Amino acid sequence: MIAAALRYFAIVFAAAFAFGTARTLWITPAIGATAAVLIEVPLILIVSAITARAIVRRRPVLTRSAALGIGAIAFLLLMAAEATLAVGAFGMSPGGWLATLNAMPGRIGLAGQLVYALMPFIVREAAGRQSSLPRRR
Repeated sequence: MIAAALRYFAIVFAAAFAFGTARTLWITPAIGATAAVLIEVPLILIVSAITARAIVRRRPVLTRSAALGIGAIAFLLLMAAEATLAVGAFGMSPGGWLATLNAMPGRIGLAGQLVYALMPFIVREAAGRQSSLPRRR
């Protein structure tokens, strides 16, 4: 489970880092922070869904609790990475970083991160429903 969570985190974080760089450098100055995050979050969730689907497929006997555990561990890694970047690379205080989560762009981003945490479970449940449907002839 830990290896799957690390894989999920690493792939999605790499994509989110690239999207976040583009958002910060080019999109936010053009359309504002809230609109930019509203564009970015669905893209990251698409990457999350694709990555979670690959992880779920590699573990055919993935329990609900394991899927939730993968998401929870990946979420904790994501929050730790974001806090580390905010403090280390951008010179923010930990309290300053937490305050950014209370502004509208931060709230939207946090909502997306919570969906990211649930994505392995969502994908697992969707895959289970699809496999239980009668096959078409």
